[in-house]
Parts: sequence; C-alpha cells; structure tokens
Amino acid sequence: MTYAEHRRIIDVDSHVIELDDFLHNAARPEHFNLVPSMHEQKGLPVVQAGLDRARELFAKRQQDPETMAKFEAALMDNTKSGWSRLGAFDPLERSRTLDLLGFELQWVLPTFSFHQMLHAATDEALEAASMTLNKAMADFCAHDERLKAVGYIPLNLGPEVALSIMNQGFDDGCYTFMVPTNEPNSDHRSFTHPDFDPIWGNFAERGIPAGIHVAANGNYNAVSPSFKNNGKHEVALGGDAPAGELSLLNIGTSAQLFLSALIFDDVFGRHPGLRVISMEHAATWLPSWLQQMDFTAHLLKRSRTFSEPPSETAKRHIKVSPFADEPVGWIIDQIGPDMLVFASDYPHPEGTGNPIAKFERAMPNCDQSIMDKFYYGNMLDLMGIA
Repeated sequence: MTYAEHRRIIDVDSHVIELDDFLHNAARPEHFNLVPSMHEQKGLPVVQAGLDRARELFAKRQQDPETMAKFEAALMDNTKSGWSRLGAFDPLERSRTLDLLGFELQWVLPTFSFHQMLHAATDEALEAASMTLNKAMADFCAHDERLKAVGYIPLNLGPEVALSIMNQGFDDGCYTFMVPTNEPNSDHRSFTHPDFDPIWGNFAERGIPAGIHVAANGNYNAVSPSFKNNGKHEVALGGDAPAGELSLLNIGTSAQLFLSALIFDDVFGRHPGLRVISMEHAATWLPSWLQQMDFTAHLLKRSRTFSEPPSETAKRHIKVSPFADEPVGWIIDQIGPDMLVFASDYPHPEGTGNPIAKFERAMPNCDQSIMDKFYYGNMLDLMGIA
C-alpha cells in the first residue's frame, strides 16, 4: 500500500535536498569556476555534519536491505534531517520514494542549490549558476518521466538574458521554471513590462505553466525590519518559511502583488495561454484578494475598462498550493474548487508528516469531485494534460 492509497495525486511542490557537489557535478566546463560553493551562501546554512551523515546513511541503505526497509517504513517522518530522508538527493532513490508515495507526477524544486545560485552569485556568475542549476535539476529528473524538473529564470538579468537561460533550460530537460515575484532594483523594468513578453509568450506557446515560490521573491520584504526591534526573540518555523510571526503572516504578499500585476498590466490578456502556479505562499488570502481586485477594478471603471472582473481572470489562469494546516474547505467554499492544488513539500519538514490527513480533516464537506480536482484535476488542467 502506498502513502496515497486509493488516491490519484499530482504533487506540485517537492524538493531535492542537495549535497554540496550538486551544482559542480552538473556544471559545463565554461561555467565550473563561476559557480560559487554551496557553503558561501548564508540564506540557508549548510551544516557539514548533516552532509557527512547524509552520505553515511545513504551508503548504509544501499548496502543493507534491512536499513533500507527501516527508511521506507519511516518515509513520512519529517523529524529527520532533510538530507537523511529517502530520495532526498539520489535520483534513483527518489524514483523508489515516488513509488512508495504513490503519486502520479511530482514537481521537483531545488533547496540549498537555489540559495547557492541566487545569493552567492551576481552578474555573469548568476547567469552561469542559473544555467547550471537548471541543468542539475533536469539531470536529477531525466531518468523518470514522473519527475518534473523545476529550474529558475533570473528575470532581473533582463529579458534577453532571461530568455536565453530559459531556452537553454528547456533544451537541457527542465519541465518549467520558477520566476521571481519582485524586481529588487526600483530603476529597472517590472517583470510585467511588455519587454518581458517573450518570456511569458514562451511559457504560453509551449503550454507550460510558470511557477512562483516563496524562496524566489526578489528580496521582497513585506515587513519593515523595525518590527524586529520589539524586545523579543524572533521565532523561526524552519525551511523556506520566513522567520517571525509578522513575516509568516505576510508570506503570500509578494505573490499577491506579482499576480495582481500580471492581471492589471494585462499580461494574461496578451498571452491567453499563460498559466501560473503559486507554491508555498499559503492560500488563506485568496478569497479577500479576489474580492479586493474586483473592488479595485470597480473604483477604476471611469478611467479603465476591464473585459471581465479580475477575479475571473485569476480563476482561469492561476492555481495555488495551500499549506496542509490551512482551512482548505473554507477557502473552496469562498472561491470555488478550481484554484487549489495538492503539494506535499517532500522532504521539507514544513510539509508535515501526513499532509493528506491534514488536508482532508480541513475538507469535511468536499465531495469526491472536489477532492479529485484538488488532488489531480486542477493540475491536469494547469499542465494541459488530457
């Protein structure tokens, strides 16, 4: 019996927990020296003892069937170090993990290597590290068509460079890419500027959805640092989640701004086939956000005509993965069943030790048709799979 049991599931958000040679093993010769060490980035600290233990336990699993059986039995134990969970960094072991999970498809995103690329490289090095990251993710997933590699496009390098990185990533085997939600330099063009239309058009023409993720926010900070001067110690949840109650409360703010800009700047109007998914930005904000966009459009009706309410545009073009502890049933009651999708966040600990059970406890009044949309139907629609 798999973890999914009788359910058909497409998992939109899972991760690799990479070893420190992940990017350099994939780097082309001309990029090798431009890729920084994973230990240089400080956004997500790398603990050498964790790396050493990960390699030790992997060797034991490969050599001893009894050890492997113990790890398989503890598949959903999220108290373990991410490096020590089954399938965290080895491609073939990840396929076995997917067998045990019983998911039909699984999107796979980077973890430490993303911070290694984004926070320890600039300019030419950022371009080289981005292409290397995309190749490494594609290499990890290449042997198993169920694993969908998600890379990254640094839009802040400009539309021409970004498009080149995007096309190379597709050629290398990436399924899709995360894009940043925010341009950190206020003098540069917004990512919704028509100059970026080749990027959005490329997604639309290929029928591939673009992804946004809490880790790729262009250094956006919804909470002024002054709020940290409160005489208290900051509480950290861990993983990709921002530290502190106020930052966690505003985890979806960058997604709301970016998705609103895509709608109000008519990016979806120019590219009707474009689809976008928001990952790890939570979802409880969705009902009020949809209402607020329609209210904003109403206030602007004398100076601007909208072909439809912005909420309808959002419902047609956007999907969102909620956290397992959110009131998913209530959200569906407010906005309908077509926007939310399942994500395990495996093997990140914030995915919880039993996301299916947590989701279903929060969906007591959802019938089978709604559950099917949540688990796989909405993702089939997003991915254009018949």
